[in-house]
Amino acid sequence: MNLIMTILLISTTLSLLLAMISFWLPQMNPDAEKLSPYECGFDPLGSARLPFSLRFFLIAILFLLFDLEIALLLPLPWSDQLLSPTSTLFWAALILILLTLGLAYEWLQGGLEWAE
Repeated sequence: MNLIMTILLISTTLSLLLAMISFWLPQMNPDAEKLSPYECGFDPLGSARLPFSLRFFLIAILFLLFDLEIALLLPLPWSDQLLSPTSTLFWAALILILLTLGLAYEWLQGGLEWAE
């Protein structure tokens, strides 16, 4: 019981100390640029009828796709405890191969070039 109380005391003290340091340490120098909202590269005070950049949309979709891929592959370390871990690893490798081929296709088509 003494060990548990010691761990709780140390973790609580460390958490409070770090929270106080992060609250008091940064220097706040807000200016107009930092306080203005930033949405997808558009000027928030300009016209709302500007055309949307399709390249920005494509990069955002690719980011979401690879972010979801990481979420799908997170449980892989626990797959060796299943009845047939080889099938799980096969499907994970198939997902990775498909995503790699898709990324190579986008790269070769010039979809990842930000500027022309």
